[in-house]
Amino acid sequence: MTKQERLERDIAKLAEMKAHEDELRAEGYRYIAGIDEVGRGPLAGPVYAACVILPEDFDVPGINDSKKLSAKKREELSDVIKERAVAWGIGIADNNEIDELNILEATKTAMKRAIAAVREDRKSTRLN
Repeated sequence: MTKQERLERDIAKLAEMKAHEDELRAEGYRYIAGIDEVGRGPLAGPVYAACVILPEDFDVPGINDSKKLSAKKREELSDVIKERAVAWGIGIADNNEIDELNILEATKTAMKRAIAAVREDRKSTRLN
């Protein structure tokens, strides 16, 4: 696959991923947050969740399932997302919470913390 073909594929994938957001914006929603977790696979250690609100005009090709991206590409896109996001936040549930709650509930806890971090980011500047 040529570089141009990969770019065209990535642009099409981004448009596909934004389709649901576009529908919600057409219904009048202004801010739409995406949330995902990482770290559920290992037997030990914390689980992390990230929550991000991207601007409507976010048009950076290459955004995809992070597990399908190289570490280098993930780092590059992380910087772009943080720079261009309307708001973003990270939540963590540690190994003790996983043991106490179970992995599903600990994941939900990490996600709630990520959402809370977005709310804090909102208070600082971007969503006001």
